[in-house]
Amino acid sequence: MTAQDGAPRRAVLGTWPTPLEPAPRLALALGLEAEDLWIKRDDLTGLGGGGNKVRKLEWLCGAALADGATVLVTTGAPQSNHARLTAAAAARLGLGAVLVLAGRPGASSSGNLALDGLLGARVVWAGDTDAASLDSVAHEVAEKLSRQGSVPALLPFGGSSVLGARGYAECGRELLAQAPGLDTVVTAVGSGGTMAGLVGELGAHRVLGVHVGAVSAPAVTVSRLASGLTGAYCPPESLRLRTDQVGAGYGTLTEKARSALLLAARTEGLVLDPVYTGRALAGLAAAVADGTVRPGRRTVLLHSGGLPGLFGHAPALAAAEAGLTAED
Repeated sequence: MTAQDGAPRRAVLGTWPTPLEPAPRLALALGLEAEDLWIKRDDLTGLGGGGNKVRKLEWLCGAALADGATVLVTTGAPQSNHARLTAAAAARLGLGAVLVLAGRPGASSSGNLALDGLLGARVVWAGDTDAASLDSVAHEVAEKLSRQGSVPALLPFGGSSVLGARGYAECGRELLAQAPGLDTVVTAVGSGGTMAGLVGELGAHRVLGVHVGAVSAPAVTVSRLASGLTGAYCPPESLRLRTDQVGAGYGTLTEKARSALLLAARTEGLVLDPVYTGRALAGLAAAVADGTVRPGRRTVLLHSGGLPGLFGHAPALAAAEAGLTAED
């Protein structure tokens, strides 16, 4: 949707503002003071199981509706949170959804894929492919839909574009109102739009990103998006970006992320996911250990959602179930 002045408008899909909750037991376990750490609950955005992609999709879907779209097309990994929420947004707005996913049918099940089916999305499997090839398949799918009489809107990987990043500029404004004196926001960095939006509103010095391995050049990606959002160049070297939590690669469960999942669950009853928020908390723990994040300063961990992905990740489920204690 577009205003009469041509400015983009959101298609409201979520529940705002999301809560900001204290996490004193987790703070102490990390080596912070009890009142230092807060959790921005963007897992509670409401639509389709929640998560950070809802903020981006509000802007992307607003543009799609303004263009007369009848079907949303996007890309992702088999357990993509963005794909799941694109399907949910399409259902909410009365549109079709086609998800172009890397891999082959049967190689991954449950979790987000189960919700994709529940939400009525159609999946096109692209096989073993890189990001560029996956994007090419998505364009072919969109062209085919056009020939069949549909009006497709091709949404970017992860919902991350300059337009999508507006959603996290709005989140930055929420945080300024909720957490006066905010020092650092810690966020997982996948496709880059979440960190870029926060940087655009809060400044690079107040945002600590934790790279999860989804893109090959995260600093360049975030720099490009943040620069486009604000109109002022954001140098890649100005970003606070940790790259020490990727481990064996995107989608794998690192030992540090496994420990972070258990720590959050057992100190605060907070459930994280193994790919994004688990790594974000592991990155925060490392930042406290090396002095990048210090006690006595207000720190916010962005909970970007992803719970359905936990149930599609066999190693993470096995690690969780290993903690079961039998009752005598």
